[in-house]
Amino acid sequence: MRRIDTDLEGVFLIEPDVFEDVRGFFTESYNREKFALLGVDVEFVQDNHSYSAAAGTVRGLHYQLEPAAQTKLVRVVQGAIYDVVVDIRRQSPTFGRWVGVILSADNRRQLYVPKGFAHGFCTLVPHTHVMYKVDAYYSPEHDRGIRWDDPELGIPWPTTKAILSQKDAQHPQLHEAEINF
Repeated sequence: MRRIDTDLEGVFLIEPDVFEDVRGFFTESYNREKFALLGVDVEFVQDNHSYSAAAGTVRGLHYQLEPAAQTKLVRVVQGAIYDVVVDIRRQSPTFGRWVGVILSADNRRQLYVPKGFAHGFCTLVPHTHVMYKVDAYYSPEHDRGIRWDDPELGIPWPTTKAILSQKDAQHPQLHEAEINF
């Protein structure tokens, strides 16, 4: 396994070892000891599975306020996504900056998203399955979001007509969002 750092401190990709032969492949999607050596030393308490039927489905940008903030470990088990992380830590030198990466069933990469970052993705192909671990349970009263197409963020989403939930379509822009990081 190897760690690939991004331009946002604390946000990184994990590229697993993959063993392939005529039958297919084998990989460890999670190994607490190996991940701890890469900087993932949290106790995950919940696994989430998201299915999107159509390409161009946008989910996000989501986060939970403290004290229920979540660290996420995101991977794609079928399909592909453009995955985006936005720094929402007000005192951070990279506040409001974002990184985008492609996660797919083919590249088998995982994205580590620590607390203090908003997270969202756009499906690149139909029938995409995203799985992610979190270190805090879902808390509706702490659930928040930032508008996916906030012009101040300027994220170049890979779709011209996003498919959104009603909730995601109504999130505020970053400068209006409730943030306590």
